Amino acid sequence: MSSSAKSLSVKEKLAYGLGDTASNIVFQVVANFMLIFYTDVFGIGAAAAGTLLLVVRIFDAITDPLMGGIADRTRSRFGSYRPYLLYLAVPYGIMAVMAFSVPDFSDSGKLIYAYVSYAAMMLLYTCINIPYAALGGVLTSNTKERASLQSYRFAMAMTGLLLVVSGVPLLVDWLGQGDKAAGYQYAMMVLAVIAILCFLACFRFTKEKQIPQPIEQGRTIYGDFFSLFKNDQWVLISAVSVCLLTLVALRGSVTPHYVKYYLGDESLMASFMTLGGIASVLGAVCTILFSKYVDNKKLFIAGLAVGIVSHALLFVLPSDQVEAIYAAFIVANFAHMVVTPILFSMVADTVDYGALKTGRRIMAMTFSGHLLAIKLGFAIGGASAGWLLAAYGYIPNQAQSADTLQGILIAFSAVPVVLLTASLLLIFKYKLTEGYLRDVQNKLEQQTLKTEQSTMNVSEPAPVQA
Repeated sequence: MSSSAKSLSVKEKLAYGLGDTASNIVFQVVANFMLIFYTDVFGIGAAAAGTLLLVVRIFDAITDPLMGGIADRTRSRFGSYRPYLLYLAVPYGIMAVMAFSVPDFSDSGKLIYAYVSYAAMMLLYTCINIPYAALGGVLTSNTKERASLQSYRFAMAMTGLLLVVSGVPLLVDWLGQGDKAAGYQYAMMVLAVIAILCFLACFRFTKEKQIPQPIEQGRTIYGDFFSLFKNDQWVLISAVSVCLLTLVALRGSVTPHYVKYYLGDESLMASFMTLGGIASVLGAVCTILFSKYVDNKKLFIAGLAVGIVSHALLFVLPSDQVEAIYAAFIVANFAHMVVTPILFSMVADTVDYGALKTGRRIMAMTFSGHLLAIKLGFAIGGASAGWLLAAYGYIPNQAQSADTLQGILIAFSAVPVVLLTASLLLIFKYKLTEGYLRDVQNKLEQQTLKTEQSTMNVSEPAPVQA
């Protein structure tokens, strides 16, 4: 067994997971609080905030594949992907604070500041998260270990979620002392320090075990990117990711509005989101156990089915059935985090499949393309949340009309049912089962051996004739 196929220690898996704890401190704040921060604290209209969240993501079509290509071509004493965790951790933390600061500018100046600070924060997120995601693919080549690693990763990611959903409302109130603008800024300072320490720990306690193949002369970054679309399984997983991340961003963005206005009790926000976060952690942890006994594809389908039912319940439950709403939300989050680690392990598996099909093994580019799909879904979901609120007549910080409450409910539960159903239909076409992938990896090893033998034969000197 090659060193890259050996089992990873729990220490290595936990260390790798800390990287997503750090990533999720920004990702989850954006998903759960940025829209209400912009509308109710920063002072941007819901439609303008939704447009902002979409427009900034357009630049990802350039930066994501560019960063993937750069990371795949990086060679250093720390490896190809780990150096970015070390060098970008502090700038990442600084920009997270800047994006949640409210400057004393005019309305137009504040809007410009929001665009620039949000774009800079997400650029740094790209530059550190793409190498981090690719790192998971070179810690091991074993498909079961990859699924286990991703389960640890998302259990730790949901620790980041818990820090955010439980910590942000409390820190904003405690540190702001009634000034929400100052509260958000100070809360992000605390979370940024935690994120920086997590990234540094991830760098320190992981090691790249697969050495990336040299990039052939003449290969370009965008050539690598467009080769992804010849990988039908990567395209399939990316399409599922767009659906699921649209759900995450849309539901996450309107959850504070759902609690504050639909349930009618803003004091429930911390407990509602914290219990949902705990359910997410449990879902990711249970996937570690479930994946040992159930095929990844079957487990994925089961998680989607449970998610559809639980979101349908959230749509029909009246607002005074608070306990039932809590229960349905907890089940929905649990099911979602059974699905998510499997999805990311599938991305790593598509790298091997793509290497056989296209002749290019491009780990970081594959994950950067997948992150682009994630951000596309994230942008669509975030923008749709703002547009839906505006379309249904949302007015910040006052009682909402019946139409507005219905719009919040549609965004929170009905649209997720549609997105989960689309994901379920797509995943039936996924074919990289454990046995299939084992055959792919064996064929890749045979190709490598043939190439090495051919190179040795060419390099051997011809025998001297007597």
